[in-house]
Amino acid sequence: MLKRSLKASPAGIIKAKQAFARKQWSQEYLAAQVGLSTRNSVWKFFAGRPIERHIFLEICFQLDLDWQEIADLPDANPQPSSQSPSAQENLASQDWIQQLKGQIQAQCGIVQSFFDVNQPLKLDRVYTDVNVLTSLSNQRWLEVSDLQTSSSVSRRFDLFEPNRKTISALDAITSNSRLVILGKPGSGKTTFLQHLALLCIEGKFKADCLPIFISLRIFATQVKETHDFSLANYISRTWGSYGISSKQVETLIRQGKVLILLDGLEEISPEDSEPILAQIQQFAEVYYQNAIAITCRIGIQAYPLRGFTYVELADWNLSQVETFVQKWFVATNRESETEGLAKAAQFLELLKRPENLPILELAVTPILLSLLCSVFQARSSFPAKRSKLYQEALEILLGRWDRSRGIQREQTYYNLSLPDKIKLFSQIAATTFEQGNYFFEGSDVQNIIADYLLALPQVNPDPEILWSHSEELLHTIERQHGLLVERAKGIYSFSHLTFQEYLTARKIVASPNSQTLQESLQRLAIHVAEPQWREVIFLTVGMLPSADFLLEQMKVQVDSLLAAESRLEQFIRSIDEKARSLNVPYQNAAVRAFYFGLLQSRDLNLATSLDVKLASDLAPELALDVALIRAFTLSLTLLDRPELEQILELSFALDLERRFPMEEGLKQALQDLKDRLPNSAEGLDSLQTWWKTNGQSWCDRFRHLIIKHRHIGQDWQFNLQQQNLLYQYYAANQFLVDCLNNQCQVDPVRREGILETLLLL
Repeated sequence: MLKRSLKASPAGIIKAKQAFARKQWSQEYLAAQVGLSTRNSVWKFFAGRPIERHIFLEICFQLDLDWQEIADLPDANPQPSSQSPSAQENLASQDWIQQLKGQIQAQCGIVQSFFDVNQPLKLDRVYTDVNVLTSLSNQRWLEVSDLQTSSSVSRRFDLFEPNRKTISALDAITSNSRLVILGKPGSGKTTFLQHLALLCIEGKFKADCLPIFISLRIFATQVKETHDFSLANYISRTWGSYGISSKQVETLIRQGKVLILLDGLEEISPEDSEPILAQIQQFAEVYYQNAIAITCRIGIQAYPLRGFTYVELADWNLSQVETFVQKWFVATNRESETEGLAKAAQFLELLKRPENLPILELAVTPILLSLLCSVFQARSSFPAKRSKLYQEALEILLGRWDRSRGIQREQTYYNLSLPDKIKLFSQIAATTFEQGNYFFEGSDVQNIIADYLLALPQVNPDPEILWSHSEELLHTIERQHGLLVERAKGIYSFSHLTFQEYLTARKIVASPNSQTLQESLQRLAIHVAEPQWREVIFLTVGMLPSADFLLEQMKVQVDSLLAAESRLEQFIRSIDEKARSLNVPYQNAAVRAFYFGLLQSRDLNLATSLDVKLASDLAPELALDVALIRAFTLSLTLLDRPELEQILELSFALDLERRFPMEEGLKQALQDLKDRLPNSAEGLDSLQTWWKTNGQSWCDRFRHLIIKHRHIGQDWQFNLQQQNLLYQYYAANQFLVDCLNNQCQVDPVRREGILETLLLL
């Protein structure tokens, strides 16, 4: 019979302490990694005292130690049960729950923050419900054209799972007693099983059952030692540590009173997967009354388990994101729930800003949302250089998440280093993005991978072998990192558009020489007015050691947008003349931007980003023009619908003499204009008749007044194409300023030169 407890030998203690020192962990952190709520067992381990066998094995695993070299095997005798077999046989069901409740709480009730080792959290305080897709993505028969849309960037938050049917994961396990839950890395698979175990042991889910949470990685390690792959025997040995007899376990299993939660099917090595899967299949068929839930990463090519329903964890929706954020900040702010909720509100307000849409898109993955929360907790903002945040998120998926849990994946990467892997991913990202593809055929990706592999030493160039290796590598990328995801049969995308954009920018910045870099930057600048390229350009500007050349090329492209439109050039010159005619305490470019926004019904964001004083202290000259344009715009609406409310509103809007200083000629002209209006006391019918008869000529006089005295308000009569060009031009200038404010490396003189010549042709 397998020994139920183990202790370290004197020599083993020395080795363990050396490994512990290399890790630079605390005992509390090691305990959390093992799944313990206290460090008591860890302390006993280093003191050479007996502890439960599975805990001993897990501690050794976390410390990268061979447990057999550490254990004092001759002395590792099982501790006798405090109850006689006859007494155990008489335990009532509630007694069973009480005996196992502490173990389940210790194993499943604590979430160790991946980003803050000093902050373990209770799972029930942060757990957020998850949904599952009722149809597996990689089983759908779709074309790229079915998935790709022209509005992809504008609705990037639900780009990859729009209108997909989902149900609650809890409903899925309730209605399916045998369930395989597939999901991307960090999507919440393990956490969901832990939540089920806690619900069950507390009588809130399958109250007549006892849960057992089994890490299949630990299961594989232990059954290899005993050469006993029986799942029933493993349950018996595990529960035997708590004084439950084999006979009682067998009775519970035969009666279907066990909720079996098997976590991490993909963590089993290929050589162990076949016997373990066979045992799971056999157990499910022999003891069919028991509910079984299994988690596995998407992309694992294991044979399907008969009789099991397969579902796929859905990305979080905005409501789930908000729920988790509120719970997380309340749980981490131990002093005040109110302060935690306030912090959560600040986080969500920042996250939902339009400029942070690429960051919001990462939030649909729980592990990445946890990263965002931790970053905001530390600095009350996101990094000014978003590339740093994306790099951190990428490294989590490329191995840090696995390493933090002591998981080692099989190596099928031709011994590529992490930088080499990122080069490969960057090549895939840049090639597909430049083609305008967010979704792409697997065969297209394999061609990119094959070209990359051909440049490696000792790679067989035979086309068939190379294609086979490329296919294997594609599946490995999906399986190990979840960076590429099969969205339909043979059709892939990056798990997040943000990663595709970041890796594309990284590919440009990592150009092998200055000439190649310059050519790449020239091509990149051409896309300055295209919304789908803005995040790539923004990231590139921030990552370049010197952004001077790119920013100057962007300025050239922005200025060329109106080059073929003489009427639009005339408009730009008119607002420059207006700006130079004023004596106001603002930057000239900011004043030009102010009048561009005012006269083309745009926001004033460009003006205020060029000179913040415009946001709080508007000079009287500018304020007068705002009031005049507002009154004139209101008068134009009366031509179509002269309602009493709008007529009265215009009267108030025209009361300008007392609010603004103005030259005598304007004051007299404005008074003459108001004198031509009918008396508002004449009645609505009379007023409406007047506006229908005389409104157009009165508005023409108003326009003439504004043009003559304020040099604004011309009727440019731009067609739709010209209006669209003006919008692109304005947005491109705003984007150029955003890039300059991106803490980029740019020569101060060149920076000022670009800013001073904005909105000039």
